[in-house]
Amino acid sequence: MKARAVNWFGLAGGIVTILLIIVSINTPWWRLTIGNGVFRVDASPININLNLIGNVFTIPLIWAFNLASILLLAASGVALMVYSLYPSKSYSKSLLSFGYKKPFYAVVLFTVALAALTFIAKSILSVDLPFYGSSSVKISFGGQEANIEMLTFAEFVWPFWLGIVAAGLCIAARLYHRKLET
Repeated sequence: MKARAVNWFGLAGGIVTILLIIVSINTPWWRLTIGNGVFRVDASPININLNLIGNVFTIPLIWAFNLASILLLAASGVALMVYSLYPSKSYSKSLLSFGYKKPFYAVVLFTVALAALTFIAKSILSVDLPFYGSSSVKISFGGQEANIEMLTFAEFVWPFWLGIVAAGLCIAARLYHRKLET
């Protein structure tokens, strides 16, 4: 009796993608802190929190994008798990095609958006927000009359790296599918 083929990369990628959603609801992928708790941004494709002196702000449009991201990543993880258990079924190639791209897109688009926002802040607003690491932000009020300088720190938190692992496993699942076809 022939054993059923399973795409283990896809199964692991689907599980890690679902785990990534669960973890990212409360733990950001990237954190920017300005001053000593004056302003903090916790960001991921799943949840963005803006905190100004202890007050958390939610922007409805961003919340809607976050919800859409959660649903797409969840569908991607489920599709990959179903595909991985039945890679020879007629619908499996469609599930794989849908599922393997979403975690990769989430990581790439998130990183590009962060880089663009830090570039825009630097070039248009003349605020030196770091993409990673620390810097000193100078804010001027009324030209030279009043200046405020605050230490700024940006870091990628461990769920970002888990997102990279999920994306890598999903891409490996797509590449491994070729071996299962033969």
